[in-house]
Parts: sequence; structure tokens; C-alpha cells
Amino acid sequence: MLTWLARYLKKNDFAKSAIADHADLSAFRERPGPKLILGLFLIALSFLLGWPAVSAFGVAALWLKNPYVILIGGPLTYGLSWLVWAAGMFLTGGDSYKYGRIFGRWLVRRVVEKYGGDD
Repeated sequence: MLTWLARYLKKNDFAKSAIADHADLSAFRERPGPKLILGLFLIALSFLLGWPAVSAFGVAALWLKNPYVILIGGPLTYGLSWLVWAAGMFLTGGDSYKYGRIFGRWLVRRVVEKYGGDD
């Protein structure tokens, strides 16, 4: 599967430029700004507020024998998690694209070099 993917990617201009430029992860050596760190923290927090918190409300509703705990708390917490995620994405902004592209170029280069063959 990876061999097929590598050979497919090898024909792509993105992979060709990543190989030609010898794409690496050196950009990750510099410390990210506080805005990016806060954005990533909010994104991680949103995952904790999502289904784990809704599940906790479900357990609490069963334990307290009160269905309103999950009926009210579940949707509110899940909606809050989406708002926190959106705030995190807003704060990371263009930096998330920049770092994602750097990582993607490096990953594509590694896959093509390792599994691409010599054809």
C-alpha cells in the first residue's frame, strides 16, 4: 500500500519539490509564539470538553438518577467544545497552515524516498 502511495506521490509536483528542496523539520526548532501555543492548547482542551465530558455527564445522570443532567449538560458542553475549538483555530490561524505544510512536505519526502523505489 505504501509503495503504491509513494509511486503515486512521486509523480506529483508537491513531492518533486519536497525532494528537490530536501524538505526537513528545521522550522520546528524555533520556539512558536504565544498565540500559537494558546491556540494549540485551546484545540487540545476542546477535545477534552467534547465526548469525554459528555460521557461524564451521562455517568453523572445515571448515578444521580436525573436525566436532565445529560439532557442539558451534554449539549451545552459539546457546543462549548466547538466554540473552544473555533477559538483555537482562529488563534493558530496561518501558522497552523505553515507548520502543517512543512510537516506535510517532510512526510511526503520521507514516504517517497523510503517506499518509492528506483524507477
